[in-house]
Amino acid sequence: MKNVALHNLGCKVNSYEIEVMQQKLQEKGYCIVPFDSRADIYIVNTCTVTNIADRKSRQMLHRAKQLNPEAVVVAVGCYVQTGQKTIEKDASIDLAIGNNRKKDIVEILEEFLAKREAASSKHDEAVMGDLRYTGDKTLNDTTVIDINDTYEYEEMTLKQTAEHTRAYIKIQDGCNQFCTYCAIPLARGRVRSRRAEDVLKEIQGMVEAGYKEIVLTGIHISSYGIDFDEEEWKQGKSVEVHRTGERRDYSGRSKIIDLVEMIHDIPGLERIRLGSLEPRIVTAEAADRLAALPKVCPHFHLSLQSGCDATLQRMNRHYTAGEYYSGVEQLRRAFDHPAITTDVIVGFPGETEEEFAQTKNFLEKVRFYEMHIFKYSRREGTAAAGMPNQVPEQVKTSRSNELFAMEKRQSAQFRKLYIGREAEVLLEESVEIDGELWRVGHTKDYVKVAVKAEEAPPANTIVKVRVSGFLTEEILV
Repeated sequence: MKNVALHNLGCKVNSYEIEVMQQKLQEKGYCIVPFDSRADIYIVNTCTVTNIADRKSRQMLHRAKQLNPEAVVVAVGCYVQTGQKTIEKDASIDLAIGNNRKKDIVEILEEFLAKREAASSKHDEAVMGDLRYTGDKTLNDTTVIDINDTYEYEEMTLKQTAEHTRAYIKIQDGCNQFCTYCAIPLARGRVRSRRAEDVLKEIQGMVEAGYKEIVLTGIHISSYGIDFDEEEWKQGKSVEVHRTGERRDYSGRSKIIDLVEMIHDIPGLERIRLGSLEPRIVTAEAADRLAALPKVCPHFHLSLQSGCDATLQRMNRHYTAGEYYSGVEQLRRAFDHPAITTDVIVGFPGETEEEFAQTKNFLEKVRFYEMHIFKYSRREGTAAAGMPNQVPEQVKTSRSNELFAMEKRQSAQFRKLYIGREAEVLLEESVEIDGELWRVGHTKDYVKVAVKAEEAPPANTIVKVRVSGFLTEEILV
């Protein structure tokens, strides 16, 4: 039995995928150990969304080799897809696996280990040069497996997750948007949607395992179903799909809400939470259809990136600030006090003080529950990397600090509206605060609330409480 240590970087899709990989390894008899311990095999699920993510990926791979120089260090995921030239020269990495072979982690790893052991027993390193898989190549000391694009969805099924109340369910992969700053289409490829039958089957299994809430996640979930044949979808046949890899404009053709309506019918499921949505799909009809489903959580992440139309155009975001605001208004019309969250990039190439001021004014107008603020990160291979008027780092830092202060204020204002109101809380964990034990969980719109442990049922229970005030800066009580 070999010890395997896993470490994940990046998004919820990566988190889902590494849990599936761990599940497959455990089913084959591998022993999972903490990443900081001495292991026979280290697997790092990498991220490439920013330069910092690239650096963290390299750091974790190098750290693994330092923990045990004799171990097999495996890099998987997005950094493998975009950083091939660096990876093939990195002596710390023994095996690199692209995004579309994660489900085959056990088979790839065992064949690699067999070849490695054969080479060792024969004292003949040349044997390693014979290692070949379809679409792979051996470069220096790093064996690289399948980093080419694919147009098929890589089917995975999760049976359990590290969280005990909430399960993330991957429904699609890839992105066709090609925002000028983003390397994710290079790392994840084009849109591939998961069959509705497989999504429903996985969720049913998670509900039977006791999970109350599911979160639909993917690289661009608003594109779910755009690669399915239209007539077959209408007939309820999402089995036969046609993926050609063409770059087409799929705006307005998302089937994500159709899928949510199917999921809503699963008995025993209490909550459905959506991952990041494209603002363009939030029409009046879409908002009304979602509001008609009691299990849908009124917590919507609409990625903005900028509140200035000129900046949005340079970003290739396909909507205006006005169109974005229209989507927010539709959600607030259809839901009572929905939580609207977003992402904002500061310091995009060419962003002037006037453009930044427009973004600030727009953010004040919308009044978000939470904002995730990012400084623009120059990514090789993207259109924005070659744009003129790159913004100095100190200017990015100053602007991001302004928005962080705004986010903190707006978030507190949103939570304050809960004081004196009744709320349903899904209890998730026990936390000690100032020497006292509390059960902490989230409302449907993802506000964190604590209940005294002696007055609360166990975790994974939904309770009704009346909010009285702030327990900490971030938790209501």
